[in-house]
Amino acid sequence: MDKSPDQKRAVQYLHPPFEPFDRRMVDVGQGHSIYVEQCGNPQGIPVVVLHGGPGGGSSPIMRRFFDPNIYRVVLFDQRGCGRSQPHASVTDNTTWHLVADIERIRRLLGIDDWIVFGGSWGATLALIYAQTHPDRVTQLVLRGVFLMTQAELDWFYGGGAGRFWPETWARFVAPIPENERGDLIKAYNKRLFSGDLAEETKYARAWSAWENALASILSNGHSGESPGHYAHAFARLENHYFVNAGFLEFDGQILANMGRISHIPGVIVQGRYDMICPPSAAWKLSELWPMAELTMVRNAGHALSEPGITAELVRVMNHIAKAAA
Repeated sequence: MDKSPDQKRAVQYLHPPFEPFDRRMVDVGQGHSIYVEQCGNPQGIPVVVLHGGPGGGSSPIMRRFFDPNIYRVVLFDQRGCGRSQPHASVTDNTTWHLVADIERIRRLLGIDDWIVFGGSWGATLALIYAQTHPDRVTQLVLRGVFLMTQAELDWFYGGGAGRFWPETWARFVAPIPENERGDLIKAYNKRLFSGDLAEETKYARAWSAWENALASILSNGHSGESPGHYAHAFARLENHYFVNAGFLEFDGQILANMGRISHIPGVIVQGRYDMICPPSAAWKLSELWPMAELTMVRNAGHALSEPGITAELVRVMNHIAKAAA
């Protein structure tokens, strides 16, 4: 009997590895320089990939969701993370700076419009970018939807997910004094921006470990320790965005503005057992988006590397390619 996608390693569904035909650092102003790469077919269907976090950075594995003969794939590291500089900087680093950066990249590369592909925070940014520039987006492909609402933050940093992972939650809250545990985002913020690199890195690793441990449905509650350099950017940027409610004008802004992009086709791929971004957000989004197709992937959590999620995303991108041929 053939194994289901849930039983196979995710890498089996990906396209073979391929290298970029263009790598560059782009000065986007305010002292920030971001890493941008292009790979695949220079005359192909343009698609921009928005990584998660904020602060996660892009990786070579993200190229492999796309047929390099069909797609012109653009990846970049958002401000402050990955190969972008200055590393872990939150100065002039907001959602609206990132939206402007995406537009700068599009114009720089001479692309009229493109598919926007993003997961987790990348899905958040994709939706906000599309709502800001609906004429530049041909299609949205989203994974693990996060709508940047207070309810979602309360779920993950207020004890909701901790009810399912009590031992992992206990490790996350342990470094924080009991009298500060009522607002863990604020408590971690004070320590992630203390000015003491050793202290910041210590708390950055604890912050990152909590999220990483819950990403996969196969997790045992331990993620291993992230490299300090990576964790420092990841934790500081996430916390900076979350303590500022994503720099949105009001809670629930993305859903309230769905009318702006109701005409844009979309695909939502969501893990049924996503502990970081529960499926209710994806469901609410699909209910307000008549042009969207929602797929709930059974036996899958949050991570891009979940076999079922990988298989579905590759299938979606192959289908779009065939439809365009």
